[in-house]
Amino acid sequence: MTEYDLPRRMRRLLTLAKKVSSWDPDELTPDRIAELNGTSHPPSMLIRRLFGKPARNITTKTFVIPVDDGKVTGYLFEKEGSRGISDLLPLIIYYHGGGWVWGNMDLYNIICAHLADVTGATVLSVDYRLSPQHRFPTAVEDCYNTLLWAAAGCRYWKNDPDRIFLVGDSAGGNLASVVSRLARDRKGPVIAGQVLIYPITDGRMRTASYAEYKDSPTLTDRQMAFYIHNYQREPKDTLDPNFSPLLAKDHSRLPPTLIIGAEYDPLRDDGVLYADALASADTPVKYLEVKKGLHGFFSYPKATGTDEAQSA
Repeated sequence: MTEYDLPRRMRRLLTLAKKVSSWDPDELTPDRIAELNGTSHPPSMLIRRLFGKPARNITTKTFVIPVDDGKVTGYLFEKEGSRGISDLLPLIIYYHGGGWVWGNMDLYNIICAHLADVTGATVLSVDYRLSPQHRFPTAVEDCYNTLLWAAAGCRYWKNDPDRIFLVGDSAGGNLASVVSRLARDRKGPVIAGQVLIYPITDGRMRTASYAEYKDSPTLTDRQMAFYIHNYQREPKDTLDPNFSPLLAKDHSRLPPTLIIGAEYDPLRDDGVLYADALASADTPVKYLEVKKGLHGFFSYPKATGTDEAQSA
């Protein structure tokens, strides 16, 4: 078993978090997953200690976004006083993590409000439809349609259509990378840049970091297998580049990319290998790794001491 050199505060909070929100992949049915997504909210005390205090002076709006065969909810965040009368703000579209299965916007709202606060940009997050009720490629198309909707509304909302950025963590990083490539291939909106935070880029789970950190405190190999099983329609889906973006044949002409990984993460090599693939295709890319970092650190910087990584 791998030894993890973690800060004392992080070890204490991990113990507390497991008491209130632990789950076993073998015990979750589709109905139970849907129930947890609809009703499970960590105690406010735990949220404050993991996520920090919500940013102040952030205005929020909620929208219904039309997508293929349905609709999703979008949440817009903007810092009060961030624009002048004629200013066009950059737009960040944020795709949340959760293994394509979980999606608690009560938690991600804190992250998106923080992004709006520190960047001065407008932030749009989307409640894309989740697995296993809506399997691959539903989330991909929901996220791409959200991009089209947001780009079409830029002038109306006074956002700059030439400064649209995609950001996502974990499964959201997977979706951001796929949407960027689809925008290129479908001649969609031009993406100014993308930030992929410990992204899933290869659904085959074959990298060395999967073996080395299979029992990581915040993401195990069993949990990843659960996510992939519930997202795919059939095993061969993992070979589809819209599922595993690392397997795409062409990594050129993609937006400038920042990939942020964590040392103690089974997904670490997914980020490293994807950065290498982009660099080999002459796509501007930078890879940063948080030493002693765990999967999920971006969501709880106060617990991990990685506030600077969240602002990178």
